[in-house]
Amino acid sequence: MGHHLFQLDISLTEKVIRTLLVYLALAVLLRLAGKRDLAQLNSFDLVVMLLLSNVVQNAVIGPDNSLTGGVVGAAVLVAINSIVVRASAVSAPLANLFEGKETVLAKNGRYDDRALRREGLRRADVDAALRRQGAGDVSQVDQATLGTGGAVVVTLKPESAPATKADVAAIAAALNRLEKRLG
Repeated sequence: MGHHLFQLDISLTEKVIRTLLVYLALAVLLRLAGKRDLAQLNSFDLVVMLLLSNVVQNAVIGPDNSLTGGVVGAAVLVAINSIVVRASAVSAPLANLFEGKETVLAKNGRYDDRALRREGLRRADVDAALRRQGAGDVSQVDQATLGTGGAVVVTLKPESAPATKADVAAIAAALNRLEKRLG
């Protein structure tokens, strides 16, 4: 029994090729599915992501159920992911290929409904992200973008942005100057 635990039922080369091809296929499918799936999973998206691992399991391991085969598959996945992440960090074209570009969802206080449809987002999804980042509604937004990782990033219009420490310091300095003139 013990020798079956570590004995590969398929060649090491086949194991590596299967794992690489499944990784690339999933990367392409997730890229085509859009950025929303990466950071803003709803319950349906989560179910699909969980089932994906089960669906592709046999494609990765083939007829091999050995411990060695599982470890080899896992090692190849971690290695290829590490290579792709590092290569994307130093190569803008490669990053664009794997991650795409950010999408402008709202600009100058108005939604871009075409961009929302293309990314599979509802206004309510973006409204929630706006509120988390300090906007009462889209009219206060200079620009809202969906980043390549799926996060919504909001830039408020200057008149809607909260006061910063620098703003408070400038007001305090102006009040001090005024007190000196009057006093």
